[in-house]
Amino acid sequence: MTVHPDTRPGRGWLLRLVIAFAFAQGAVSMARPAVSYRALALGADARAVGVIAAVYALLPLFAAVPLGRRTDHGRCAPLLPVGVTLIAAGCALSGTARSLAAVAAWSGVMGLGHLCFVIGAQSLVARQSAPAEHDRNFGHFTIGASFGQLVGPVAAGSLVSGQNGAMGSTSAAALLVSAAVAAFSFTSLWRIEHRAGDQECTRSPGPGRVPVHRILRTRGVPAGIFTSLAVLSATDILTAYLPVIGEHRGIAPAAIGVLLSLRAAATIACRLVMTPMIRLVGRTALLAGSCLLAALLCAGIAVPVPVPALAVMLICLGFCLGVGQPLSMTTVVQAAPAEARSTALALRLTGNRLGQVAAPAGAGLLAGLAGTAAPFATLGVLLLASAATAARPGGPPGPPPTAPRPSAGALRSRNESGVQRSRNESGVKRPDGPV
Repeated sequence: MTVHPDTRPGRGWLLRLVIAFAFAQGAVSMARPAVSYRALALGADARAVGVIAAVYALLPLFAAVPLGRRTDHGRCAPLLPVGVTLIAAGCALSGTARSLAAVAAWSGVMGLGHLCFVIGAQSLVARQSAPAEHDRNFGHFTIGASFGQLVGPVAAGSLVSGQNGAMGSTSAAALLVSAAVAAFSFTSLWRIEHRAGDQECTRSPGPGRVPVHRILRTRGVPAGIFTSLAVLSATDILTAYLPVIGEHRGIAPAAIGVLLSLRAAATIACRLVMTPMIRLVGRTALLAGSCLLAALLCAGIAVPVPVPALAVMLICLGFCLGVGQPLSMTTVVQAAPAEARSTALALRLTGNRLGQVAAPAGAGLLAGLAGTAAPFATLGVLLLASAATAARPGGPPGPPPTAPRPSAGALRSRNESGVQRSRNESGVKRPDGPV
C-alpha cells in the first residue's frame, strides 16, 4: 500500500490532481444550484427539490464500498476519467431533461461520477503521501474542491435568470456549460499515478480483504465518518437550499451565487492555514471547535437577516466547514488498516452519501412542514452532535506525541552499554580511545 520513501513522487502529480478536481468540482458546484432552478422551472416545490438533491447521492450510496475494494487491490487513476465522463454526461442530460423524474435520474448519474473521481483521487493522495504529509496534502487536495465551489455558484448565478419566465432555458444553459467545464478536467489527467505506486497498487496487499465491521470498529474511523457526514450535509444543503431561501426572501440568483462563492472562498482560506492551526490547537480541538461554531452559524441562517449580515455568516461558516473534510480524511486513513485504506475512505464517502440522501430528503420534508429555514436549524443540531463526537476521548486521534529527548546521562549510559555488549560478542577487548 505505501510507497518507499526513496521512491515517493514529487508534488507535480498533486498539483495536476488539484487542477482536475477544481474543474470537476466546479462543474458539480455549478450544476447543483442549476438543477434546483431547473426543477423549480419545471414546477417543483421545496419537497421535490429535496428529493432531487437526495437522488444525487443515491447511486453512490451503494457503489462506494465496491469501488473502494477495487481500488485497494488495483490502480487508482482509471477511476478519474470515468468519473469526469459521468459528471459531464449527467450535467448535459439534466439540462435537456423535460420532467422532474429525468432531472432526478441524471442528477444521480452526476453524483455517481463525482463519487468515482473522489474515491480515485483520495486513494491517490493517501497512497502517494507520507503519513506526516497527510494533513497538508489532503488540505491542498480539498483546495481544488473549494476553488470549484467558489467559481461554480457564481457562474450558475450569472447564467440563471428568472425574469420573464426565462428560468427554464437559462438553467438548461447553465447545466450545458457545467458539462463543458467538467470536460476540462481531462487536460490534467496525465501522469497522476506514480510508477512505483502502480506497482504497489497492482500487488495484492495482504492475505485477504479486511472485513467492513473490523474497519468500522477501529478507533477514530466512526468519529471521522460521522464528522465528514455532518460537514458535507451542511455544505450540500446550503448549496441546494440557499436558492430556495433566496426565492422566499427575494434575493436574486446572482446574489445567491455570490454568497455561495464567499462561503467557498473562506473554505479555501481555511485550508491554506490548516497546518499552522493544527500545530497551534491540535487536531481534535480544531475539529470539535469548528463544528461547534458551524452549528451556531447554521442555526443563524434560519433567522431572516439582511443580505450583508448573511454574507458575513456564510464567510464564517465556510471557514469552519473547511476544517472537517481534510481532517476526517486524515483521521480515517491513519486509523484504518494499511491494506484497507481505500475501503475505509469509501466507507467515509458512503457515510457522506447517506447524509446526502437523508439530509436533503429530511430537509425537504421539514421545509414543507415548517418553512424553508427549518433545514438550517436541523443542520445546527447535526453539527453540534458531530462536535461532541469529535471531542470525545474515543474521537479522532491527534498528531503522534513527540518522544522526550534522552538526557546526557542516559545517552552516556547507553553508549557504554553498547560498547560492553560489542566486546562481549566479539571476545576481543577494544580500546576505549580513538585508534
